[in-house]
Amino acid sequence: MKLELPNYFLADLPPDAPLTPGMITEACQTLRRNREHYLESRPTRSLVDLLSGVAAEWLEPGNPFRRAALAAGPHASGFSEATLANGLDSFFRQVTPENLNALLAQELAHPLRLDAFVSSTAEDSARRVAMARGPDLLAHLAAGNLPPPTLTGMILGLLARSAQFVKCSSRAALIPRLFAHSLYQADAKIGACLEVAAWRGGHHELEAVLFAEADCVTVTGSDETLAAVRSRLPAHARFLGYGHRVSFGFVSRDVAGAFQIKRAAVAAARDVAAWDQQGCLSPHLIYVEEGGAVKAEAFAEMLAAELARLEASEPRGPISVEEAAAIATRRGVYEVRAAHLPGTRHWASENSTAWTVVYEADPRFQVSCLNRFVYVKPVASLAGALHAAEMVRGQVSTVGLAAAPEAGEKLARELARWGVTRVCPLGQMQNPPLTWRHDGRPTLGDLVTWTDWER
Repeated sequence: MKLELPNYFLADLPPDAPLTPGMITEACQTLRRNREHYLESRPTRSLVDLLSGVAAEWLEPGNPFRRAALAAGPHASGFSEATLANGLDSFFRQVTPENLNALLAQELAHPLRLDAFVSSTAEDSARRVAMARGPDLLAHLAAGNLPPPTLTGMILGLLARSAQFVKCSSRAALIPRLFAHSLYQADAKIGACLEVAAWRGGHHELEAVLFAEADCVTVTGSDETLAAVRSRLPAHARFLGYGHRVSFGFVSRDVAGAFQIKRAAVAAARDVAAWDQQGCLSPHLIYVEEGGAVKAEAFAEMLAAELARLEASEPRGPISVEEAAAIATRRGVYEVRAAHLPGTRHWASENSTAWTVVYEADPRFQVSCLNRFVYVKPVASLAGALHAAEMVRGQVSTVGLAAAPEAGEKLARELARWGVTRVCPLGQMQNPPLTWRHDGRPTLGDLVTWTDWER
């Protein structure tokens, strides 16, 4: 049965319904009033209970919002039902009272920092207390590919007691809209502090009034998008941008034995398949350190077998003609190279562009065309991999690491010194914890301002 949603949000209007600057202004002013009445004095514990309760409901197979997301999501987002289900499960499993309280403690040094003046141990010894406060109105310009960053932004905004205007692309509005409705159903007063709207980029007249009303604007997108938005913000609006990032995997030579290498290939395949390799956390390539139990070429073959297996259970979603043509063109290049160069091989799905693995002896970092297209390259050491990836230094978000426990800390230190902002086990690249510091920065902490009281 199709879920009939009431028209609570601008995104609920028919696709051909016009949006005007006046509608955006009115929505923002209503959000401010609702925040003052319903959200500003809401205890943190109550918000944690609300958010974790709604998340738990999204994990239930019979939840109507989840069912609607899985039914309409493939057409709206381009992800298969299995990919959506796995991605939503991975996200909502993180939204627990324990994780939310851990986030508050990590970012603000006290879980009740947004409720009252409180002190950490260091502040108490200095006879100082402090209180944090989120922006009155927070505007999100959401990315057009993955749901989790937008859902995370909404959760962070509610913890900060901010009314929120979430602007989505037309393709990516469904799941944030359904999440907003699920919050509204659980607590109508909190739901009234959210607005979700969708319009295509380039409507500067709509964005201009949104920016004029907002106290803080978050933007996720390309570096060009971030620069364009920043240039149009009024002086009073704070800006938080999350731009272009890439990620890769690294398999250390100390991963012992064929069984452990097989596990690493399974984990790498999960990272490539998750959200169809879209987003900053997906690996473009996997570096395999030479001298281990299995050579990089054999690892590539294992990875190809795992991607073929995943395609049967979690198929990649449909892609555009242009995306398919890009994959076909690049496959053709490597077919020619493989026929003439001993250091190149490739494996690919038959009669489709569903997945591709390219083994290449040249270690230079290679940007994938995504949609489950991944490179595997041998390197003499992690230092060699970082040298080969110098072209993207400063732009690497996550490295998925397969290594023996005793070697992990040394490798992680080397990656940190080079500038990587997140190191995780291979297989968890697209599943960051709720406490993850996005791009190496505080997440909730970036939103708030502080008042110190020296007693």
